[in-house]
Amino acid sequence: MALTARSRKKSRKLRGRTRSMGWGRVGQHRKSGSKGGTGGSGMNKHRKTWMLKYYPNWYGAKGFVPIRNRLLHEKNEISLKDLDELAYDLKKIGNLEGDKVVVNLTEMGYDKLIADGKIYEKVKVIVKEATKKATEKVREAGGEVLVEKVSEEEESS
Repeated sequence: MALTARSRKKSRKLRGRTRSMGWGRVGQHRKSGSKGGTGGSGMNKHRKTWMLKYYPNWYGAKGFVPIRNRLLHEKNEISLKDLDELAYDLKKIGNLEGDKVVVNLTEMGYDKLIADGKIYEKVKVIVKEATKKATEKVREAGGEVLVEKVSEEEESS
């Protein structure tokens, strides 16, 4: 008989022998004590290495943000780099006002202009919100920004 994984198991070797099959008399090798507890027990004791390897975020708050608060925090942002590419494409179409390319970001679904990257086109940007640094960079390039409110914090994402 060839040795296979199945033939090496203790359960195969003990077929047709005793009642306890080598695990003692009363209830040994039977309940949850033999496997170290049920569920998430022992995650900071005897299963700590498993937890660190496979589930490192086991401890700590995962958080739940209600939908009403989630909608307040989510903003569709556009960086100056993306705005420059967009303005270049709109310039080809002929969306101009004088020598400036008109970009209405509110109609396009963007909420905020952030100062990530550089802008080379002269643009007239209409947006709900923009960072101070973004408005400065647009003005340095010879453009203008029409905003509802200028936010103080800088976001580099």
